[in-house]
Amino acid sequence: MAKIIYADNAATTAMSDRAIAAMTPYFKEVYGNPSSLHTVGQVAKEALDAAREQMAKCLNCEPREIYFTSGGSEADNQCIRSAALQGAKKGKKHIISTAFEHHAVLHTLKKLETEGFEVTYLDVHADGLVTVEEVKAAIRPDTALVTVMYANNEVGTIQPIAEIGAVCREAKVVFHTDAVQAVGHIPVDVKADNIDMLSLSAHKFHGPKGVGALYCKKGLPLLTFIEGGAQERGKRAGTENLAGVAGMAAALAEACENLRKNGEYLTRLREKLIDGLLKIPHSKLNGDRKARLPGNVNMCFEGIEGESLLLLLDAKGICASSGSACTSGSLDPSHVLLALGLPHEVAHGSLRLSLSEANTEEDIDYIIAEVPKVVEYLRSISPVWEDLEKGIRRHLI
Repeated sequence: MAKIIYADNAATTAMSDRAIAAMTPYFKEVYGNPSSLHTVGQVAKEALDAAREQMAKCLNCEPREIYFTSGGSEADNQCIRSAALQGAKKGKKHIISTAFEHHAVLHTLKKLETEGFEVTYLDVHADGLVTVEEVKAAIRPDTALVTVMYANNEVGTIQPIAEIGAVCREAKVVFHTDAVQAVGHIPVDVKADNIDMLSLSAHKFHGPKGVGALYCKKGLPLLTFIEGGAQERGKRAGTENLAGVAGMAAALAEACENLRKNGEYLTRLREKLIDGLLKIPHSKLNGDRKARLPGNVNMCFEGIEGESLLLLLDAKGICASSGSACTSGSLDPSHVLLALGLPHEVAHGSLRLSLSEANTEEDIDYIIAEVPKVVEYLRSISPVWEDLEKGIRRHLI
C-alpha cells in the first residue's frame, strides 16, 4: 500500500505511545470500580484522582474543578445548559455566542431558544476573528452567558479569549469556551484567560476517543444531566472510563510538555504549505494567517467542489477534509466559511489540512506538488470554471 499522508488531525489524532501505555494497566490489572470501598476499587480511585490532578495542573486549576465526560460535545452541552438555566432562575435568559461555533454549541443554543432563551450570534469578520468590543457591546443586564470558542475547528483562528473573559468578569457574566481544538496545541490557562467554564476532548491531542472533560470554576453551579450514581461529585452519573481518563491525562501532559517545540515545528510546516498552495491561481487562505492554530491550513479554490477534491486527494494518499468532521457527509457549504462572508460557490471549494508533529517536510512537499494537479484537473472538467475563464461569470477570488 502506498504511503498515507494524514492531514486531518483536527478531526482526530492518532493515539500517542504514552497514552496507550498509560491506559494498558486499567484494562486488566487495575480493573476496579472507583466507587467501590474495597481495596481493588480504592486503587482505581487513586488512579482516577491522579489523572484529575494531572489534568488540573495542565489547565492551572484545582482538581475538584475538573469533571470527566464522554467528550467535547457532552461537555459543551453540560456547561452551556448549566449556565443558561442558572441564569434563568435570576431572570437572565440572554446568551451571546458567535455564528461559527461548533455544532455541539450551536445546536445546544438552538434548543435553548425553543425554551425561551434569546441568543445573540455575533458576526465573524473575514479574518475569522470576533472582537472584544463587539462582545462587550452585546452584553445586557439579562445576559446569563457568553460562549465563544477558543480556536475554530475549521479555519483554526484563535480568538482573544483572555480579553473576552475579562469583559465578562467585569460584567459578572459567566464565560464558557469550547477549547476542544485549542487544548494541547496552544497554551491554555483558565485563570490567566479569565475562563469560568471550558470543554475539551482527548482525541484531539493524541488521547483516546470517547472521553473528555469540562472545567467549571469553583463556586459556579454545574447542573446534572446524566442521572444515576454519585460519580463526578454527583454531577455526571456512570462508572468512570478509567482507562480512557488515564490515557487522556497522559496525552495532555505529554502535549503540554512539548507545546512550544511542537508549536514552532508545526508553524514552520504550516507556513510552507500556505505559501505553496497560494501559488495556485484564484485560491485564498481562510482566516487570519497569524492568529491561527500552528497546524491549521484552510484554503478555497474557485471553480471546483470540495468533495471531488477530497476524493482525488485520497486516491493520491492524502487524507484531508473540506469542513468539520462532524458534518463531512453534508453537501452544504461550511457554515463557518459562510459566516466569514464567503459566497456559496467559493465556500464549496474548500480544503482543510490539519497537521500534527508526525507530519514531515516531505509530506508538505508532496501535498504542495499534488494539490495543484488535482485542482487543475477538476477545473478542466468544470463548466463553472469554463464560464469563469471565458468571462461569462466574474471571478470571486
